[in-house]
Amino acid sequence: MEKKQFSSKDFHQTYARPVYVKPAKLLHKNVEQAGEHQQFSAERKHPVFFVDLPTKNVSMTIGGLLPGQLTNRHRHTYETVLYVLEGKGYTEVEDERVEWEAGDAVYIPGWAWHRHQNLSDIAPARYIACENAPQLQNLGVALREEEGRDL
Repeated sequence: MEKKQFSSKDFHQTYARPVYVKPAKLLHKNVEQAGEHQQFSAERKHPVFFVDLPTKNVSMTIGGLLPGQLTNRHRHTYETVLYVLEGKGYTEVEDERVEWEAGDAVYIPGWAWHRHQNLSDIAPARYIACENAPQLQNLGVALREEEGRDL
């Protein structure tokens, strides 16, 4: 089925009564067993597991930091909330160091330069990242920049 594209002349078709549309799937079982996203993990230089559900506004990934690992500095137009599952480290947001440990949540504003560091030399760190990337992608305004690559 072709997706309808709306223009200003179709504003009258925005109704106050939403309609439930059954999504293709409601469950992604065993996310980490489905496998690491190779391209994104290689670019980010740490393991990333995508949660594959048909969301149009938010995304969720599981990120991992190896012992002592520091990610590349990067930024994007979408917001991120990290929920730390295990480990201890920090996220550098612009010039501010935000220390975190399991159970903490960290907010990364849109277009802020940031990177993550696992402070343990022996144990990995893991987090869930929730972002509004799909919403901005669907609007055509999602941008992502890696320091040193895209400048």
